[in-house]
Amino acid sequence: MSRLLLLLMLLSPFALAEDTAEAIFAGGCFWCMEPPYDELDGVLETTSGYTGGHVEDPSYQEVVAGGTGHYEAVKVTYDPSKVDYQTLLDVFWRNIDPLDAGGQFCDRGNSYRAAIFYRNPEQERLARASKEPVEARFEQPVVTEILEASEFYPAEEYHQNYYEKNPVRFKYYKFRCGREARLDELWAD
Repeated sequence: MSRLLLLLMLLSPFALAEDTAEAIFAGGCFWCMEPPYDELDGVLETTSGYTGGHVEDPSYQEVVAGGTGHYEAVKVTYDPSKVDYQTLLDVFWRNIDPLDAGGQFCDRGNSYRAAIFYRNPEQERLARASKEPVEARFEQPVVTEILEASEFYPAEEYHQNYYEKNPVRFKYYKFRCGREARLDELWAD
């Protein structure tokens, strides 16, 4: 077998499929949820998109207008031999406001609510267990939902890796939104 053929087989999506897993998290603006996952060794890809609703293949305009039931979410494709689901959960909690039922930071409305979407019973068990120490930390109810995953629809291309494509606009948005300040307030140890 030629080296090129072997390399192509190793790089094919089918070769990777058995060695990967997926997790879905909604933490407000999906632009802001991609970077903390992309920084983790073992995360292969993050995809911004929509999940949890009842309209097939919704657009951004439909989701933020309301009525579709979707959350802005990020799908994390990862290598479980390098990063485990528990680590992904830890990153999730440290990047959301678990006390806000009306959205996240400056983004308001149902599409910006925080949720963990589990894909199997083990993810559900770990997600529910991860919520317990968060509830113990705060004197207010933790309103972050833990829901069974449904169809995930990738967002429009201009939303994918927005923080890399538009770094100045992204940093301005995050600052103006107060995301970092609120996260520091919530999670400073």
